[in-house]
Amino acid sequence: MDIPSTHANGASASIVLDAANPRHLAWATEDLLGGLRRWRLASALAWLDIRNRYRGSVLGPFWLSLSTAVMLLGIGVLYSVLLRTDIGAYLPYLAVSLICWNMLAQTVTDACGALTGSEAIIRQVRLPFTVHIMRCVLRNAIVAAHNLPLIAIVLLIFRVTPGWSILLLPLGLGLLALNAFAASMFLGMICARFRDVAQIVASVIQIFFFLSPILWKPETLREYAWTVMLNPFYLLMETVRAPLIEDGGSPAIWALAIAVTAASVLASFAFFVRFRSRIAFWV
Repeated sequence: MDIPSTHANGASASIVLDAANPRHLAWATEDLLGGLRRWRLASALAWLDIRNRYRGSVLGPFWLSLSTAVMLLGIGVLYSVLLRTDIGAYLPYLAVSLICWNMLAQTVTDACGALTGSEAIIRQVRLPFTVHIMRCVLRNAIVAAHNLPLIAIVLLIFRVTPGWSILLLPLGLGLLALNAFAASMFLGMICARFRDVAQIVASVIQIFFFLSPILWKPETLREYAWTVMLNPFYLLMETVRAPLIEDGGSPAIWALAIAVTAASVLASFAFFVRFRSRIAFWV
């Protein structure tokens, strides 16, 4: 696209705006690195969001922990009877599954507003867009951290002791963090451009809650148990659940989880490279 312009001496020239400018990759990389360098700012904004969300509350984010504990107890007792499963084996599985799912679902849902929620800052302050993406990820990580003690309590009550496989837990949490960042980047831009996508995402998340092995175990599908490998939410949950209660999980699950993470990171960054320059106009 050519935009005519005039120099001070009266000579005319044109400014070329090329949407396929190869400099877009350098600008996007600089934005990403600049956002990572400002992680303290993203952390401060995330804590501010938490304080504002629970202002005036007695328990604050611990209300989420309390509601999760009540849900665990109620569903654990009911489904252990319906599925004819020993509650001592079922409740630890349910605790890890439900808390991992809540973390994934809340992050994906919140990712839709990662950029539109920071509209005022984007329009007034020049900051890397990845600061706002990190703010969304860290905000959900802080909320999820309030539920993690519930896992330890349930494992302690039912005397479930993780083996050496617990050394894989940092890798699983790292994969979750990378996918959360990629989802916040991709959905943040998509929902800034098309606001209806947030409602679609919320509906899809509800469907995947029942399609994912959270309340039930994959082996209950019998000969169709392999189909859960097609569910990316299952793969990511298993990277946290398997090191805690399932002896680390199979190498195939880890390989697929890493492949899904690599694909989501590359796809979201490619989208960021292509449309980063339009974010300020979309929000």
